[in-house]
Amino acid sequence: MNIMTGRIVKSAVLLLLVAGLAGCANMSPTGQRALSGGAIGAAGGAVLGTVVAGNPAVGAAVGGAVGAGVGAALPNIERSLNGN
Repeated sequence: MNIMTGRIVKSAVLLLLVAGLAGCANMSPTGQRALSGGAIGAAGGAVLGTVVAGNPAVGAAVGGAVGAGVGAALPNIERSLNGN
């Protein structure tokens, strides 16, 4: 693992920790899912962007947007899969 990749991984872990400590007590469940999905997506996107394209910022932006969207839409996705 080179120095840049190590920094990206450390930054992603730090981002997840900060998101967890930021507190979501006053948020709606949909907002909580969107925030956590966005954080997880951004971390994964940064790592994947670094490995695949060499650009962690673009990977984090795309991963964060997709993660937030999936997190917010999760109840609807689960309902459609269960046939309700």
